[in-house]
Amino acid sequence: MAEEELPGVLILDIGGTHGVLENIAALLKKHFCLVTMKEFLENKKEMSKKIQSVFVFECRPTIDRELLESLPNLKVIGNSGVGVDHLDLKMISNFGVKVTNTPNAVADPTADIGMALMLASARRLVEGNVLIFLGS
Repeated sequence: MAEEELPGVLILDIGGTHGVLENIAALLKKHFCLVTMKEFLENKKEMSKKIQSVFVFECRPTIDRELLESLPNLKVIGNSGVGVDHLDLKMISNFGVKVTNTPNAVADPTADIGMALMLASARRLVEGNVLIFLGS
């Protein structure tokens, strides 16, 4: 499938402080034509027709009424995170747009860290590490 045939996905940016991570962008590029917010704002008229999805990474880009009104072919907003509290689901659904998220994506790593912290606390590993370091 040629890139011009791929559906467009709006993202804030690639890399940098608030952009989509490089490895996630590479995965998205396999299935979508990536459009950054800067590219979108520079050429709204042409880009708005291409965009069928918005990928929200770390609560960005902000999904508001103005953005939704400027994306006539928008079908889905994909949120890369557990919660959707930052999204106005009622307003989004009024535009006929679906919202997805990844509720179980961080469940195992969170449990792993929780177990590690409990074991470290029970065995006083942090205190022992400090004593060993100071004794060296």
